[in-house]
Amino acid sequence: MKACLLAIACFIGLFWATDAHADELRPAYIELNQISPSEWTVLWKASARSRLGRSGEVIIPESCQPVGEAERRFAATNILTNQTLKCTGSIAGQSIGLKGLELATTDALVRIAPLDEETQTLRLTPDAPVAKIAREEAIANVAWTYTIIGIEHIVFGFDHLLFVLALVLLLKGGWLVAKTVTAFTIAHSITLIGSTLGYLSLPSQPVEAIIALSIIFLAVEIVKAQRDNGRTGPRLSERFPWIVAFLFGLLHGFGFAGALAEIGLPQDDVPMALLTFNLGVEIGQLFIVAIVFALLALIRNYRQTWLQPVKTATSYAIGIIATYWFIERMVA
Repeated sequence: MKACLLAIACFIGLFWATDAHADELRPAYIELNQISPSEWTVLWKASARSRLGRSGEVIIPESCQPVGEAERRFAATNILTNQTLKCTGSIAGQSIGLKGLELATTDALVRIAPLDEETQTLRLTPDAPVAKIAREEAIANVAWTYTIIGIEHIVFGFDHLLFVLALVLLLKGGWLVAKTVTAFTIAHSITLIGSTLGYLSLPSQPVEAIIALSIIFLAVEIVKAQRDNGRTGPRLSERFPWIVAFLFGLLHGFGFAGALAEIGLPQDDVPMALLTFNLGVEIGQLFIVAIVFALLALIRNYRQTWLQPVKTATSYAIGIIATYWFIERMVA
C-alpha cells in the first residue's frame, strides 16, 4: 500500500508539469545603447501573453529623460518597445529596473552598451527588480549570467527535464548515464549553435511535437525493459543509448535555440553567451541526474520492493504528460 501511495505521489508531482509548456523560460529583455555622449536608446521585449508585456515599464536611470513617445510593435509573440533617452553625464552607479517584475514569475536580462566602455549584462528577478549599473571596474560577467540561464532552462524547461529523467530511469550505471547525457549535450549544442547563427532552421511546431514524441519513446522503452526484465537481452535503446540521445538531442537543440532567441543574445558576446548557456545546460542536466540517482538509492536502501513500482508509475506519468504535449502541439 505504501509503495502504491509513493508511486501515486510521483505521478501527481510530474502531472503538475502538464500545465507548463516546453522551454518555459522566457525572460524579458532590456537593451540600453548609447549613441552619443548624451543620447541613449532603450529597447525592451516581453511576451505579449504576459503581464509584463501588457503593463510593464522600464525604470530608467535617474539622470535620463525620455524623448518623444515610445514606439511599440509586435514581433512574433513578443511586444517590442523603443524609446530615446537624453541623459546627463555617466549613468554608472545609477539604477535600472522593470516595474511589475515583482509580480511576475520570470526574470529580466539587461544589456547596457556604453560608447567607450565594456558592455554589461545584468539580471533582474522578482525579488530584485531593480539593479545598479556597474562602474567600469565592477562590470557583471556575461558568462555568469548565461550559465545561470542555461541551468534554469534545463531545470524549468519541463520537456527537456523529463527527457533526462527518462534516460536515468532507463539506464543502469552512473558512468553510462553521464556518457549518454553528454552525447545529448553535444547534439543539442550543434543544432543550437547552427540555428542561432542562422545556418540551420526548422519550423518550431513540428520540432516541439517531435520532442514530445522522443519522451514518449523513452517512457515506452522503460516500461518494456521492466516487463522483459532482461529475458530477451538489452533493448536497442539500452545497448546504444548515446546514439538515441544524440539523435534526439539534435531536435532538442532547435527547442533550445527557440528559447534562446526569445531571451536574446548580447551581440558583442554571442560566442561567450552560447558557450556558457550550453555549459549551464550541462550543469543542470548533471544536477538532475545526481538528484534522481540519490532518490533511487534512497528508495532502494529503505525499501527495495518499492523501487520497481515507483519506476513504473513515474514512467507512465512521463508518457502521459508527453502524450498530452504531443497532441497539444499537433493541434495548436
